[in-house]
Amino acid sequence: MAKIADKYLVVDTWKVIEKGFDPSRNRVSESIFSLGNEYMGVRAYPEEGYSGDSLVGSYFNGLFEEGKVPAHYKGIIRFLRFMVSAVDWLYTRISVNGETLDLATSKFSDFTRELDFKRGKYVRSFVWELSDGKQIKLTFERFVSMNVSGLGCQRIVFEPLNFSGEVNVRAGLDFTIIHEDQGRNFWHTVQQGQADGITAILGETINTKNRLYSGFTTVVPNALQTKLVEADRFIGQDITIKLVQGEASTFDKFVNNYAEKDLSIANEHLWSKAHEQAKAYVGASYEELEQQQADYWDNVWKESDIVIEGDPDNQQGIRFCIFNLYQTYHGDNPGFNIGAKGLTGEAYRGLAFWDTESYCLPFYIFNNPKAAKSLLEFRYKSLPHALDRAKDLDCKGAFYPIATIDGTESCDLWQHSNLQLHVGTAVAYGIRHYVNITDDIDFLYEKGLEMLIQISRFYATRGQWGQQSGLYGYFGVMGPDEFQLMVNNNCYINLMAKKLFEYTLEVIDSMSLHSSEAFQALADRIDLTNEEQADWKHKAAFMKLPKDNETGIFEEHDGFFDMPHLDIHSIPVTEFPLYSHWSYDRLYRYDMIKQPDVLMFMFLYSDDYSLAEKIANYEYYESRCIHESSLSPSIHSILAAEIGKKEEAYQFFEFATRLDLDNYNRNTREGLHTTSIAAAWMNIVYGFGGMRSDGSHLILQPTIPTKWDSYSFPISYKESKVLVEVNQQGASIKVVSGDAVSIAIYGHTYNVTVEGIKVDLSQVVQQ
Repeated sequence: MAKIADKYLVVDTWKVIEKGFDPSRNRVSESIFSLGNEYMGVRAYPEEGYSGDSLVGSYFNGLFEEGKVPAHYKGIIRFLRFMVSAVDWLYTRISVNGETLDLATSKFSDFTRELDFKRGKYVRSFVWELSDGKQIKLTFERFVSMNVSGLGCQRIVFEPLNFSGEVNVRAGLDFTIIHEDQGRNFWHTVQQGQADGITAILGETINTKNRLYSGFTTVVPNALQTKLVEADRFIGQDITIKLVQGEASTFDKFVNNYAEKDLSIANEHLWSKAHEQAKAYVGASYEELEQQQADYWDNVWKESDIVIEGDPDNQQGIRFCIFNLYQTYHGDNPGFNIGAKGLTGEAYRGLAFWDTESYCLPFYIFNNPKAAKSLLEFRYKSLPHALDRAKDLDCKGAFYPIATIDGTESCDLWQHSNLQLHVGTAVAYGIRHYVNITDDIDFLYEKGLEMLIQISRFYATRGQWGQQSGLYGYFGVMGPDEFQLMVNNNCYINLMAKKLFEYTLEVIDSMSLHSSEAFQALADRIDLTNEEQADWKHKAAFMKLPKDNETGIFEEHDGFFDMPHLDIHSIPVTEFPLYSHWSYDRLYRYDMIKQPDVLMFMFLYSDDYSLAEKIANYEYYESRCIHESSLSPSIHSILAAEIGKKEEAYQFFEFATRLDLDNYNRNTREGLHTTSIAAAWMNIVYGFGGMRSDGSHLILQPTIPTKWDSYSFPISYKESKVLVEVNQQGASIKVVSGDAVSIAIYGHTYNVTVEGIKVDLSQVVQQ
């Protein structure tokens, strides 16, 4: 299916710029211009209030509500948890001479907004013309601090163009926002008040009792008077500001937000602690805090920038992706995870999926290992929930959820929550991948192995032996391809389980040899036996991997080759997305697949498969994949680049970096595709960069699209920083900091130093 760009943004390699206001695209822009800092995120809704189509979205990582799910069978979840829309800490209402600003009804001109990647802030400006002809230019700035988790900063600049007078500003903290996905508000007020220059409120969710303190202080040089305003779930100030024609008057607001889920902490203690934090910003300098924000981002770009020459659209696109990956997660708050929409919208309910380890983790491993470790620590922290979930499914060990915000299963579709077994193997692969690149053996022994053992126990008790084949496998499952329901021996699940068993046993051998006392303590604590280790080895050796040995094509699951064939190109564009236009059961009747399944494990364990095998499987499955998932094209692009299909690789790549910027899927209004954004980074580094990181050596085999003049990307590898630079003539790989590292480049292993390795691309034989 052809995906068509909806282009309306200015192409700038360091910013996203919108000229002119289009109400029909407002929600799309609210997603694109979102801000976040891992701890909290806020959509780019007009803080002054807007009666048109808008989603007032203010979210906090891990802050959630829940509702009961009617359950009639064992194993089906009873509570659905979701990220809850929280306080509108940007709340502002502006009026002049009794006329209130509202872009849906007010007359205005010269509208522009910018998202600045270098300074990490959102700026919006326009000229408001009042009914009596008075004109005032307003500039709104905001940023969420990357240096202080709970800090949000807001500046409004008022410039009267043809009059002098006053403007009235109501600045507040509003807990009355309706959570759109659920159609109701989930907050009540515990405490509110004003003291020490701080106006504050403490809200509590109705069901989960999650609490959020929000306190603000203002700096308004031309303030004439200020009055406290209080209402149900709201506190604020009415401020009158003097305006002088031709002069700028500023309004600065500094907000400290502090979320707490620990019910044992008393409200008085929470309020006192958060209030002290908020007091640090009484009289603060907006300029100083904004410069600190810019300094943070300057360091990010020094560490992680991908530079593309000759393609400004994709240069802007990949920087937008990197910017949002850092906004979404940077490892300062261990125990957080990455929702499918990050902190930019309510679609997917703020839940994290297997995409975190499969698609997001590589970016952090190679750019911010601290963040990568933090993501894995979320899984360790939530291990008790995974152990409980396995019991629900009559199994042992740990069954990690397909969708979660706190470690519990929050997918209310049983066919996904009970049949999609591949999250555990994604976690295990993430552990292996992280340790392989960082050499963090301490994490592996202290936390990783315990997870591996418990995940192995689940896969050892969830599978069964086939009657006729005599082989081990998994029955009644759903793999990554969600268009194949209740199948037997999904090849991806079986292969990943086999690899899990083998890696777990390898780590057991290693730890028992090199850290015997610690290993024995772990084995005793979780009752690890020699018998179950032997059982895992046996099951790995006899795992069923459906395959046609003549063609070399792996069968996605038992019977897939015999399914009715459907020419996916015959499906009218008007019927997409299929979930909205086809009856649910119709999806499962054909050999049509939603996203890579066999190709996915060939990418993850690339070193295990020959080029011939990759070509055969790519040719077979590409023609059957409709890419109904935004994650799908990147894997196809990466493999297409490897097997020499350069033009096809670029076609799959074309919308990767700009999926949200150009609203290819027509659903950016719901929030950004965060895990697909991570896949765009993979598309460049693993695709055109030819990087593979699953073997004993890092592999690089760079190619370059014909449309590009050059590109470069940095990666962190074994505590060294490596820079890869590629142009149409050649490639250079060098260490820019740290020790020399061993890397396989075009099939030859080199000890790469600061002097680097240079390769003439014309001399490289393309396989």
